[in-house]
Amino acid sequence: MTTHVETRHAIHPDHAKRMDTADLRRHFLAEGLFADAEVRLVYTHYDRFVVGGAVPNGADITLDKIEETKTGTFLERREMGIVNIGDTGSVTAAGRTWEMKKGDVLYLGMGSGAVTFSGNGRFYIASCPAHRELPCRLITVAEAKEMKTGAVETSNKRTIRQFIHPLVMESCQLVLGYTTLEDGSVWNTIPSHVHDRRMEAYLYHGMAPEARVLHLMGEPQETRHLFVANEQAVISPPWSVHSGAGIGGYTFIWAMAGDNVDYTDMDFIQPEDLR
Repeated sequence: MTTHVETRHAIHPDHAKRMDTADLRRHFLAEGLFADAEVRLVYTHYDRFVVGGAVPNGADITLDKIEETKTGTFLERREMGIVNIGDTGSVTAAGRTWEMKKGDVLYLGMGSGAVTFSGNGRFYIASCPAHRELPCRLITVAEAKEMKTGAVETSNKRTIRQFIHPLVMESCQLVLGYTTLEDGSVWNTIPSHVHDRRMEAYLYHGMAPEARVLHLMGEPQETRHLFVANEQAVISPPWSVHSGAGIGGYTFIWAMAGDNVDYTDMDFIQPEDLR
C-alpha cells in the first residue's frame, strides 16, 4: 500500500483576490483523494487540518505515521473522523474493530494508534489536533441528529445530519456531519456565511461523473468560484464564504476545526450583500 501526503499552506485573502482559476484550484481544491490500496492526505496549515481518503479495495491498508506531523503515530496528538461513503467496510484502531456501513461515521480519539482500513469501504478522513484523549465511538446514520431545512421554493430543501457534534458526542475541536439535497434542490448552505473562529472543509460526493457543483468561495465582497467534481474536497479558510449549487443531486460532508465547537457560531451573509 501507499500513503501519499500533500501540504497546503495558508493563503491571505489579499493574495486570493489576485489568483487565476488554476491558482485557486491548486490551493483550495483537493482532487484525487480516493485511489485503490492507498491512503491519500492533504495536510493544511488552516488549524493543521487534514482531509483525505482511504480505499482498501478488499485488502488492508494502514495509516500509522507521516513525516508531516513528526509524531510516533498519526493520532498521537490528533483526533479523527471517518465517513464511509462506499460499501460496507471496517476500521481497526485502539485495539478495536468497527464495521461501518455506508453513511456511518467513526470518531477516533487522540492516542488511538495506527488505523487500518479493510473491506470494500470508501473512507473519507478528517483530522485535527487534539488536547486530550476522548473515547472512540461509531455513530450510525440512525444515531445522528437529523435536521430538515430549506424549501422547494428556494431550491435548497435538504437534510442535515450531525455526527461529531456537541448534541451527539464530545470531541476536542472536530465537528463533522453531512448534508444531502432533496430531488429538485441544488443550493446548499444558504444564506452563505463565514466563521473567523474556525476553518471548514467540504467533500462533495454522490454525484454523477459528468455533474459539477459550482462552489462559491472568497470574501463576501470578493467572491470566487470552483467547479467541483464528485469526491473532490474544498478547503475553506476562515475568511471565506462557502456555499454552492449543483447539477443534480449530491451530498457534502462538512468538517470544521478551530477555537470552538458551536455549530451555530457563524456570521451570515445575505445574498443581496454578496459581490
